[in-house]
Amino acid sequence: MHYDGGTAAQAAVDIHLSGPAGACSRNLFGHFIEHFHRQVYGGLFQPGSPLSDARGFRLDVIEAMRELRPSVVRWPGGCFVSSYHWVDGVGPRRRPHYDKAWRVTDPNTFGTREFVEWCAAIGAEPYICTNAGTGTAEEMSDWVEYCNLPAGSGRWSDLRVEHGSPEPFDVRYWSIGNENYGDWEMGAKDPHEWARLVTESAKMIRRVDEHATLLTAARADLDWMLPLLAGAGQHLDALSIHGYWDVLNEVNRPADYLTALSRSLGPQHDIERTRHIIGATGLTGRVTIAFDEWNLRGWHHPSGTGADALAARDQNDDNSTYTMADALFTAGFLNTCLRNADVVTMANIAPSINARGPLFVHDAGVVRRTTFHVLAMYATLLGESALTSTAHSPSLAGADVPVLDHLPTLHADTGTLTVALVNRHPSAELSCDLSVGGQPVTGELDATVLAGPGVDAYNDVGTPSRVVPERTRIRVDEGRVVLPPHSVSVVDVPLPVTRTPGTVGARQRRSDWYLDHRVWRPGA
Repeated sequence: MHYDGGTAAQAAVDIHLSGPAGACSRNLFGHFIEHFHRQVYGGLFQPGSPLSDARGFRLDVIEAMRELRPSVVRWPGGCFVSSYHWVDGVGPRRRPHYDKAWRVTDPNTFGTREFVEWCAAIGAEPYICTNAGTGTAEEMSDWVEYCNLPAGSGRWSDLRVEHGSPEPFDVRYWSIGNENYGDWEMGAKDPHEWARLVTESAKMIRRVDEHATLLTAARADLDWMLPLLAGAGQHLDALSIHGYWDVLNEVNRPADYLTALSRSLGPQHDIERTRHIIGATGLTGRVTIAFDEWNLRGWHHPSGTGADALAARDQNDDNSTYTMADALFTAGFLNTCLRNADVVTMANIAPSINARGPLFVHDAGVVRRTTFHVLAMYATLLGESALTSTAHSPSLAGADVPVLDHLPTLHADTGTLTVALVNRHPSAELSCDLSVGGQPVTGELDATVLAGPGVDAYNDVGTPSRVVPERTRIRVDEGRVVLPPHSVSVVDVPLPVTRTPGTVGARQRRSDWYLDHRVWRPGA
């Protein structure tokens, strides 16, 4: 049934408490920064700006990024990394290099040390993607030595000390390559070439740091993945897959609201294909999935080296692009990853700053786009574990996706629930019956709701607060909650309270009910 906004259509969610919940990795709230356009230079790094500290880091950017509680940040690319040699970006004497990926000159003033320090400033773990395009297995492993081995271990760790960093940087996450399956990538490989390079690179990295968490570029494709996992699977922790569902690299014509939301099921399809390939190779539970580049909108970078092609990249910074469509797609993507947290262990919004990112940075300040607020809501309000549920929803006319998307989560320390509820309808409220263990929820509930004045609402330099979340109380009568159109609501839901056996009229503590029903908790 397609829902066109009529009052008769209803959705329903029943949250299950009879089985264990699935713990979700904080790395699903990860981020990504690449040397593209104004992400680094003129974004997070702007020496000489009155808004920057002595290191050149924009303090307003640091403050905003902390609001997102970022778990991990991937860097330096992206396509940039396939011609990037890390030694050019360390030490006191750095020389610019021509970036063959994005066809500009990179000054190399932001390199490994600056990245690690910036991650520490925003409270995130650094994640380094290595050059598997024009680079070598030895160069990758040397970078690991530079970052992670103690002084006196060898040439590269001693070079770090010479550069003023006696203590290791302790970079835990490393990736071999970026999109090396694509003909757009420098150093692209066929499946068997790639499998061999990854195997040898992984072996060398493990011999430098056996405790590194190691990922590699992959795609949700059987022919690509089978040779890779057969050769290198024993050395890997995760497969790096990417997704942009509104492809805009040559023509910047962003999809409208319904078209954008019609692609909301794409991430689930990619996860399922990759899950089955991992299972077919016998690596379930050993190798997981990292969606370490994702966004609704692909980056605009038309072909060519001329001034017009480079200037066209400014179109990525048009804030009117990032509307409630982006916000609701983002919520749906996160719901999908959290529902599949048994196999998806990392996700990195691409990028974090400028271009298509949630944070727009200009010379005088920052703008938190609609996606920023969804990312902040999910990273700060949801519980640590995802619960299962039974749901019913009509389809959205014009998009062929459910009108309702949802995710119930559990706060393990308190045994309380927080539920994300997404109404994708562009103009109609959605009435949803909400129950926990078959018992209708009733009462006034604390909620945070993001719903702009229209589907095309956006935040900009002059109007930074047109779309912001509202902390409110919502009324639920016998399970019935009404969700605003084009909205994301994060709602705190009380557990049912039952009578304790052997007592008359006594109300059992919610924490006891939670333990009796075998919901996951730390140490269980």
